Amino acid sequence: MKRMYEHRDADRVPIMDDPWGATIERWHREGLPQNVDFIDYFGLDRTIDIWVDNGPRYPMKVVEETETYRTATSSWGVTSRNWKHAASSPEFLDFTVIDRDSWQKAKARMTPDMDRVNWEHLKANYASWREKGYWIRSRGLFGYDMTHSFFVGTTRTLMAMVEDPEWVHEMFAHELDITLALLDMVWEAGYEFDEIFWADDMGYKHNQFFSMRTYREILKPIHKRAIDWAHAKGIKAHLHSCGDVNPFVSELVGLGLDALNPLEVKAGMDPVLLKKTYGDALVFHGGINAVLYDNLEALEAQMRCTIPALKEHGGYILSSDHSVPSSVSLSDFQRFVDLGKEIGSYG
Repeated sequence: MKRMYEHRDADRVPIMDDPWGATIERWHREGLPQNVDFIDYFGLDRTIDIWVDNGPRYPMKVVEETETYRTATSSWGVTSRNWKHAASSPEFLDFTVIDRDSWQKAKARMTPDMDRVNWEHLKANYASWREKGYWIRSRGLFGYDMTHSFFVGTTRTLMAMVEDPEWVHEMFAHELDITLALLDMVWEAGYEFDEIFWADDMGYKHNQFFSMRTYREILKPIHKRAIDWAHAKGIKAHLHSCGDVNPFVSELVGLGLDALNPLEVKAGMDPVLLKKTYGDALVFHGGINAVLYDNLEALEAQMRCTIPALKEHGGYILSSDHSVPSSVSLSDFQRFVDLGKEIGSYG
């Protein structure tokens, strides 16, 4: 990982991916031992996430549970329904924060308290992570993606970005304020990390959720502050942003972003063109079309076309352009990993 960020060749590119829960269930049926982590089973490269809880901590409760789905209310005050044994995004049903007044009540609950960090987990495991050479990522929830999906609602957030942008910016900024305050506590306690990694999906298929002007006025200052904070600590800034985010890439490079994920091919991202354009500035993470994962012939063809270009002079982390769907068998994913190690080798 370090050599990729230095834009230098290594023994091979790092390989990591995120299967859906339903994918793991399938792999267990096909022979993945119940007590073995899929990362160890396939010989993937391990990252460790240090999460902090920056939310309003509303009471969580299960509203309804059946054999096939579960409806529950989150600590962010959102009621959602999700399948239990199938890969799917949640269906969001109700939100606690719906306007400025309810936001102020939530904001008052979002304070940087010590008990928002799992100190016992860090104390028990941190030294081992470092000894094993794991890449350690700090994680927080802030920005557009978090707010529209898991806090306020998509339509409400998008409308407010036009009609009441100051309110939206205040939410984004406070989410980040609490995240960074908590991560500062973690760092100052001696638990240092290698990067900050956050998710902020800004696009969908061949388009973006908002204009460049809106991005620059409301969200870009949030991204800048997160990136500047990381660089002040001498660590990297790594953004996950699904969809077609092509127009924003030059803006992110200008902010000093170090790595971009997942390069969603099926939405309109061209990883090879991005490498040619920004390969000296960005590490690219992803770019293998997840739609092809259950078609080994097509998947291998894309890998053999894409990986050699992306791995040139380092700067690449191999994974799908989103996550591993449940249509992918245990043996097919093993083939993906084997191919990745073969094609991604610098030997």
